[in-house]
Order: sequence, then structure tokens, then C-alpha cells
Amino acid sequence: MSVEPIRRQSLISFVWKISLTFIGFLSTMYFAHTVGAGILGVYFLFTAYFGVINLFSDGGLGGAAIKRISEGKEQNAYFSAFFVLRSLFLITVILCLLTLKGHFTDLNDEDIFNWLLIALAVSLFYGPLNNALAGLAKVGIRETCCFINEIARIFTQVIAVFFGYGIAGLAGGFVIGMIVATIIELRFFDLRLTPFKWRHVKNLSSFSFWLFLTSSGVMLYSYADTIMIGYYLSNSDIGIYRVAVQFTSIAALATTSMQVTLWPRISRWGKTGEIRLVESSLSEAIKYALLIAMPICIGGVVVGDKLLYYFYGDEFVQGYPVLVILCMTQIISVFQLFFLAYLSALDMQKKAFKVTSIAATLNIVMNAILIPLVGIVGAAIATLTTIGINGILARKMLATTIQIKFEYSTFFNILKASLLMGMIVGVYRLIIPLSNVWLAIIAVFIGGMVYGILLLKFDDRVYGEIERIFNQFIQ
Repeated sequence: MSVEPIRRQSLISFVWKISLTFIGFLSTMYFAHTVGAGILGVYFLFTAYFGVINLFSDGGLGGAAIKRISEGKEQNAYFSAFFVLRSLFLITVILCLLTLKGHFTDLNDEDIFNWLLIALAVSLFYGPLNNALAGLAKVGIRETCCFINEIARIFTQVIAVFFGYGIAGLAGGFVIGMIVATIIELRFFDLRLTPFKWRHVKNLSSFSFWLFLTSSGVMLYSYADTIMIGYYLSNSDIGIYRVAVQFTSIAALATTSMQVTLWPRISRWGKTGEIRLVESSLSEAIKYALLIAMPICIGGVVVGDKLLYYFYGDEFVQGYPVLVILCMTQIISVFQLFFLAYLSALDMQKKAFKVTSIAATLNIVMNAILIPLVGIVGAAIATLTTIGINGILARKMLATTIQIKFEYSTFFNILKASLLMGMIVGVYRLIIPLSNVWLAIIAVFIGGMVYGILLLKFDDRVYGEIERIFNQFIQ
């Protein structure tokens, strides 16, 4: 993280994600109180279908385009080949969806199947532009446009829900956000469509095949729980479950910010043989991701039930056991996400597929068994198990290529500060019952202040890095 562009772009991404998460939390609270868990569940089901279908229409080509463009050679040709192939795949997928329309009963009942088709059509332009910016290492611009996408989506959704459009307003806002971001991304887009050759298609395909299989596995255990909850349970259960997922997602902000920033650079370092930078960046990235994830997850376990009650409403409190399990999952996912990202960036897609396919298969089987038995808690248990096994296997594969080193002293200091913070907040809760939302918010602030003070006291290296980051912001 001492490489200046990585620090700067990670900070940009992190700041945008924090802002977006805060706004997203507020909007979801509004939707939860206005339309309820049932409508939210349908919307989450819509986004799950979009994610899975968009994956298959992409076919792994998006990641392959990032990889080839990031290598710095024949960038226009690779982008052109990607765009043409992506268009053909998407047209084929849309035709298949129209043929199978009658099987999407949940979406047809709520009359948003057409919104799904429109969203996929818009993604034809939004996706390639987004991938190209990542390949060009313009991560700051890309993350800013992603932020604008989400802001436009949320703004449209809030207005639409206010005027009573319900699920149509939520789905329509999803589409409008992508349209606005696409228009802005065009302003910063340097590549152009040019003639390409068969070897460009072949080079994309050779990388995208394994990337597609790996991404399919990741997507399956990312959305299989939502789709299977919709099959076995109710739309309200989907809403409650996905709110718990969103609530814990704040712990992953640092992980996703650094992951998207590091990926093209790891790709370049792997190509030029700078393995030392690859190894040191992995250790640093995991350290700073845990710096954020650990205290948030422990704090969520301590006061999460009250926050669900005050922020979302009484019906969402039954998602607290799910929240506890997903908090543990988020900590494990720090390692899992980075190990998979490094396997992918270092052109080891076959290995990434092997570990992901095992986890994805297990996830589907566990969801099918546990959801009928214990409901949404079963889905959370399946996710925790899946992420853990995926992380262990990915680490084993990655260790065959690079040395995986951890700063155990810093990890221990983060854990120690987080546990002490959790104990102090727990004592606060025993002494002062969280009888209103303000007392719950005060508990969160106390936890954040205590954790920050303890960590800076325990670890001088973290103190020095935070001081450099602060100085960078005020300069």
C-alpha cells in the first residue's frame, strides 16, 4: 500500500463506498418502513436474477477484457472484440429469456420481467465501459461513476416509492442509475472500436473460459441463497435475509475497495515478474481490510438486534441470528476474496475454478437441505461454510505460486482492540438499556471511539499509516 497510486485510488474507492453505504442504508430503511419486507424481497429477487443472468451473458469476457487491457497491448482491439462478443451473448440470452418467460413466476406476478430485460439491455453499454476503465487502471473514475450510478438509482427509487410506484419504482431506479453512469463514463473513455482479429477473440476466450466458470461459482453462492429462499419460503423472508446481508456488507468496504484497485496492478506485476510486490501487497491488503471488518462485525453482534429494530422495523429483528452468522462470514471473506482475486489476476483461473466449483456445489446442496429445515438461518450457515471452504482451498492454491505472509502482530492487535471494544459496548448496553434509537447510535459511536483509541495505542505501524492518510486528505 506504499505505492502511491494504489493508496490514492483505494482511498477514493473507500470514501465513495462509505458514502454510498450510508445513503444506501438510509434508503433501505425508508423502503422497509414504506413498502415492507415483501416488496423489498421481490426487488432483491429481481437483482439476484439480474446478477446471475448478467453473468451468463457476460460469459467471463468482462474479466478477460480487464486482464488483456491491463497488460497494455492492443487495448482497442481487445475492447472491440469484447464488445462484439458481449453483444452477441446478450442478444442470445434475451431471446432465451423471452422463450422461457412463463417460468419466471415470481417476476411475472409482480410485472417486473420487462424491467429485467431493460436492465440487461442497458448493461450491454454500462458493463463494457466499466470493465474498460478498470483495465486502464482508472479506478478512481470507475468508482466515482459506480457511486453516481448508485446515487441516481437511490434518488429515483425514493421518489418513485414516495409516489406509490412500489416494485416498479425500485426496478426502474435500478435501470436509470446505470443509464446515468454510462453517459458520464463515456466522457472519460479513451478506447475506441477498431477492427480486431481472431487471435484477439481467442486470447479473450482462453482467459474468459476459466474466469466464467469461476465467476459462475462465485455468483451461485452469492445469489443461490436468495433465489432458493424465494423458492422454499416467502418474499418477506427474502427481504429480511437480504437486509441482514446489506447490514453486514459495510464490513467488506475496505476489502472490495482494495480488491478492485489492486486487480489490474497485480495483473501487471505478475506479467513483469515483480512477485515481491504481489506478496507484500496481499499482506498489506488483508491487514487493512481486517482493520475495518473486525470491529464492525463484533459491534454488529453486540448491538445488531437493536439496530435492526430501530432502523428497519419489528419484522426485521428475526433476521438477527442471520446477522450474527454473516458477521463471522464477513471476517472470513476478507481472506477468501483476496485469495481468489490474486489467483485470477495472476492468470490462474483454472485453479480458481477448482476451488470455487467445490464451494458452489456445496453451497447449493446445503441451501437445499438447510433452508427447508431452519429457514433463512440455514441460508446463512450455508454461506458461512461455503466462504470458509473456498478461502482454505484458494489459499492452498495460491501458496503454490507465491509466499503468503501475514503480519500476525498487527492482526492480534486488531483482534484485541475489537474484542475489548465489544466488551465495553456490551457493558454499556447492560447499564443503559437501548430503549431508543439515539441510545443505540451512541453505543455505536462509543464503540468506534474506543476501538480507534485502543488500536492506535496497541500498534505504532497502524498509527503511522493513518497519520499519513490523514495528511494526504488535508493537503
